[in-house]
Amino acid sequence: MQTGDQPYQKTIVACFVGYIVQAIVNNFVPLLFLTFQRSYQIPLSRITLLITFNFGIQLLIDLWSAFFIDRIGYRAAAVIAHACSAAGLILLTILPQLLPDPFIGILLSVMVYAIGGGLCEVIISPMVEACPTDNKEKAMSLLHSFYSWGQVAVVGLSTLFFALLGLSHWRILALIWAVIPLINLIAFTRVPIAPLIGEGQTGMTLRQLFCSRLFWVFILMMFCAGASEQAVSQWASTFAESGLHVSKTVGDLAGPMAFALMMGLARLYYGRRGERIKLDRFMFGSGLLCVLSYLIISLSPYPALGLAGCALCGLSVGIMWPGTFSKAAASIKNGGTAMFALFALAGDLGCAGGPTFAGLMTSVLGNDLHRGILTAVIFPLLLLFSLVMGKKRPRSMARTSEK
Repeated sequence: MQTGDQPYQKTIVACFVGYIVQAIVNNFVPLLFLTFQRSYQIPLSRITLLITFNFGIQLLIDLWSAFFIDRIGYRAAAVIAHACSAAGLILLTILPQLLPDPFIGILLSVMVYAIGGGLCEVIISPMVEACPTDNKEKAMSLLHSFYSWGQVAVVGLSTLFFALLGLSHWRILALIWAVIPLINLIAFTRVPIAPLIGEGQTGMTLRQLFCSRLFWVFILMMFCAGASEQAVSQWASTFAESGLHVSKTVGDLAGPMAFALMMGLARLYYGRRGERIKLDRFMFGSGLLCVLSYLIISLSPYPALGLAGCALCGLSVGIMWPGTFSKAAASIKNGGTAMFALFALAGDLGCAGGPTFAGLMTSVLGNDLHRGILTAVIFPLLLLFSLVMGKKRPRSMARTSEK
């Protein structure tokens, strides 16, 4: 990927690392779910709350960002995001031991780094969108692939660390991961940041966005993209350990790491070949593949095939999130910070709702995680519906979006 202005290459690199930071704060703690359960005697129902709380805080930040990001500026927001991400990981090593209820300490730490994750989700994509790149869709897909590579690194290196030093030293690893947002914080104080809206132009108001039917189609797509991805990703390690009866090391490598690797490959593939592929067809085919992967995960009696289903799910959801961003940016001109913030809100609402729904249904269905994940197939089905709905009435919706 080339840029029209060389200094912005550093900005894009910092944004890539910013998505790695978001991958750290979203995926490190889920690897410790069973460790927390055993060490602090925290029941599964409260562990589920950590997922909900993380993405719940992020979606609140997404909502508020529509009103304050333009006031403080993208540079300040990026610095705050990385400071909170690092602070949350550091507090995770301290607060559970200091407070009478260790779960409250974990919850407060999650709250702090969730603020950072939420800000990263809102600002990183529009910052790359604003940079002078040759192909916006390819750049966006490549950007989001770094979330996947970050997830692969978190799972792979964490698994290696636990295998060598043991789970009891997880606090050391949390401090090591905190170094990355601290370094990228410094980078964001120096790199140039391009304006999202051109000089003399104004972004759409919230009222204009809310009156656009096309905007609501993309909102539904973002919600389903987040839910389809995280309903499997957040439970992959636990699913592999408890549902498929494999060791934690095998579970982490074959579950969330394989999921992230395949998701990253899908995004990298489109980032390299995007100009030759119709995005709508690629996304629809991915949606069908996602439904198939959910059925394999939940219905297969064989552990190896179930784990393969997790990897297949990662491949299928790879294009959903960045593809929706690209379609929205191309279809709704001058959406501005408000549009990206609300899309992030919808996506994070899906990220919170997907795994929470799967976890709650698991409890209702006799703690059977297979059946819990099966119920979450509703999300990729809704994504397919929204793609069809958006394709049936593109002209009328496009006219509405321009009002």
